[in-house]
Amino acid sequence: MAGKSFNQKLQDSKDMPKISEITDPKAVKMYGGTKLLIAPPLAYDEIMRKVPEGKVITSDYIRSYLAKKHGADNTCPLTAGIFINIAAQASVERGADETPYWRTLKKDGELNEKYPDGIEGQKIHLEKEGHNIIQKGKRYFVENYKESFFELEE
Repeated sequence: MAGKSFNQKLQDSKDMPKISEITDPKAVKMYGGTKLLIAPPLAYDEIMRKVPEGKVITSDYIRSYLAKKHGADNTCPLTAGIFINIAAQASVERGADETPYWRTLKKDGELNEKYPDGIEGQKIHLEKEGHNIIQKGKRYFVENYKESFFELEE
């Protein structure tokens, strides 16, 4: 098999979690501080698994939760997006012990085109759980997603 499976990538924490010190003034302003957390893929998977049926969460919310938990100012958005996607792909790859990745939305309740089966697959899962999906331009959102938002315990 060429390369690692998604489940191998999910289990690979390397030296994470780690906090990087940012010095570039533009980046400091953008991230709201100098401490940027890089959390391992499993940290995202663990949170995504907690979201019960009928509820949703956003990647931004997960990032701020992880940053607080680790004493950082923010969490790297690039690795967060990659690791959330790895958690989703690994879930499908396993075929059992599912991570309900479709309940993790992008900013503002937007559906994630990078998930297995794309927007259409996520839309089917969410509608089955009672959510209404609306289209704005080329993008899709869970209507009134804040009404079914899942809060993590601090």
